[in-house]
Amino acid sequence: MLLPRAPYLMCTACALATAAAGAQTGQARPPQAQAWIDVATFSGLGMPAGGMTGASPMAAMGSLFGGGAAAKNSFGQTQAGTPGRWVDVTLHSRANPQLGEAQQAVPAGFLSAPLKLQAPRDAGGTPPPPDDDDKVVEQPTERPSGKLLLYWGCSDTVRPGQPKVLDMASASPADLSKFFVARRATQRGAHSAAGRPVWPSAVDARMVPDQASLVGEHAFSGAGVPEAFRFRIPAAQDLMPALQVQSGEQGGAIDLRWNSIGTARAYFAAGMGARGPEEMVIWTSSEVPETGFGLVDYQTNPAVDRWLREKVLLAPGTTQCTVPKGVFGGEGSMLRVIAYGNELNLAYPPRPADPKADWSPVWALKLRVKSVATVVPGLSEMPGRTRDASAAAPQGGPAQPASAADPRPADLIPKAGDLLRGILGR
Repeated sequence: MLLPRAPYLMCTACALATAAAGAQTGQARPPQAQAWIDVATFSGLGMPAGGMTGASPMAAMGSLFGGGAAAKNSFGQTQAGTPGRWVDVTLHSRANPQLGEAQQAVPAGFLSAPLKLQAPRDAGGTPPPPDDDDKVVEQPTERPSGKLLLYWGCSDTVRPGQPKVLDMASASPADLSKFFVARRATQRGAHSAAGRPVWPSAVDARMVPDQASLVGEHAFSGAGVPEAFRFRIPAAQDLMPALQVQSGEQGGAIDLRWNSIGTARAYFAAGMGARGPEEMVIWTSSEVPETGFGLVDYQTNPAVDRWLREKVLLAPGTTQCTVPKGVFGGEGSMLRVIAYGNELNLAYPPRPADPKADWSPVWALKLRVKSVATVVPGLSEMPGRTRDASAAAPQGGPAQPASAADPRPADLIPKAGDLLRGILGR
């Protein structure tokens, strides 16, 4: 049976296009072995983070900033927020899906003996698929009660058109979706799964020394791990220095200043605070409306570069930002500043320059770097700065009198956290 002419021509064109596409692009196969290394430095109150090898005032404060004071090294600290310098490693071998243990040879400047990786004994299920894009994603939304007030930008005073207000009691699904759209390009990094040895592990939980460096030659070994899995980590992906953020208040505005980090690709600051029993205030350093819920984490290099062009992130030479007067009320606030490092993606052999050539890498590596500081305004004052009783006045509202004694961090952070969970229904 003959097809009508028009559909016949269309099918022919589709076939030719498919053939042409196949002729232009070679087949890329997954690597025989894959490793993920996450590197993080956390600090707080403008104080440098140490290796947590001894008593530290920041260790006692760690639980207030999302991590808890770590008595020993453990896998997952690069996400926990505990002050210190942390490294997480995950290794996967397709030739041995049940790989139970492995080793990573590291430079003498990091630790004196190879890292002993061990697969978690209680992990089950199939690892989730990797996040293989850097698109803007929408955050989950629900309908509790309360209000969210969003401010943005570095300036002494609140800019016209702010804040952006979301009233949970009356917001439509479209309002919720629009408010909570947030940029995020966080791909899979070090993770815990069955058959994938990790470090730190139960058999090797050594702390990262204060002056440790990852720069130099590394190699993975183990049953089913290719002997060629050797690579060098350059200085651009070494452990980042601690962000030493100081805050100062003058005329109601909060000045944030931090040390310059030479390997930082960009910076971003975000804060939240409570204003009354059912209002949460959010502020970010972005020049455009942005909640920042997905940004205080690892991001891909292309995404960081794009958001720099969009003025969402601060340029790598930036060392200060001002939270406008009146953004945060008298209930307390907490701010975080992140320095994005340069992500490293290696593969052997490298992908051919010819797009028609097939590619079968023996191994691949993804290494991510960040440095994050947490600040409670008033507890890390800059010299010459004084607290102003008018600082807590929202734009167009009455000034909040200064209390006789500033609340402790333990008093501030639970209020903001409880309110955020109440507003978001979590």
